[in-house]
Amino acid sequence: MFLFRIFLWSVLSFSLVSQVPWIQAQEPIQPIEEMTPKNRNLFELGKMLYFDPRLSKSGFISCNSCHNLSMGGSDNLQTSIGHNWTKGPINAPTVLNSSMNLAQFWDGRAKDLKEQAGGPIANPGEMAFTHELAVDVLESIPQYQTLFQQSFGEGGINIDRVTEAIAAFEETLVTPDSRFDQWLRGDESALTADELKGYQIFKHSGCVACHNGPAVGGASYQKMGVFEPYQTDNPAEGRAAVTGIDADRFMFKVPTLRNVELTYPYFHDGAVWTLEEAVDLMGRLQLGRSFKPHQNARIVAFLKTLTGRQPTFQIPVLPPSSNSTPRPKPFQ
Repeated sequence: MFLFRIFLWSVLSFSLVSQVPWIQAQEPIQPIEEMTPKNRNLFELGKMLYFDPRLSKSGFISCNSCHNLSMGGSDNLQTSIGHNWTKGPINAPTVLNSSMNLAQFWDGRAKDLKEQAGGPIANPGEMAFTHELAVDVLESIPQYQTLFQQSFGEGGINIDRVTEAIAAFEETLVTPDSRFDQWLRGDESALTADELKGYQIFKHSGCVACHNGPAVGGASYQKMGVFEPYQTDNPAEGRAAVTGIDADRFMFKVPTLRNVELTYPYFHDGAVWTLEEAVDLMGRLQLGRSFKPHQNARIVAFLKTLTGRQPTFQIPVLPPSSNSTPRPKPFQ
């Protein structure tokens, strides 16, 4: 009897342990894993640079302005506001979980976070600086000189190191432990009946063909408007602007659905402000389906379970400018 109890306990324990990877293996979405900085000095430097508005001509705009970490890594605007109140050309995608994307920007013109980080600094409609002037500002600040030396050793400050540091910080901005992740790991009580039904509709309707993997998207380019054309006055061409191939017109990187309840408005033009309307449009345009109101409500309920634990860290205290630091020019 004693040996039988040991055998039974072993079988039950193996069943409970093996259930978790089995559930994950059966689903097209995988949980997000925790992320810790690979290099603490580089992480801390990148965090400072991410929040430092002195990398802009105005001394007012930082990476966090358009990718606000208090607002789901976005700015909740249809298109972002750049230097001198310039209207941005496209909706700012969330920075959260962006390290999981196959490329950066809606049209994929940057291959990784490092390449992306240099774009806004030199864009006249965004931070409106130059890489050379940004480096001049950082070199004029003694504390930054020390921090770059601690992170990279000798060689000083250059834009390659600036963007590497920002990317090192951004790659830690993941949002694990959503309720859906808890369900994937075997906690059957993590989702309500309606949320689970919403996931089943989401899965069996074909949404997971594009929205899959840990980021629930971000891994492919897809045409916006498969069964019906998408009506917009936004001039963005999608991948065609990068490749020059007409067949790539209106092909955009599939956005992540992680934290999607926080990252409104939706789509590349930011034209849709509610998840209900976004689900309705995607059903009709991408799948050729008209979801009934109760189906739409259940899908929305499921999507809200994808909100994970937001990044938490101490906000950096930025080093003071020196007497030789170039002055900001907010109105030029």
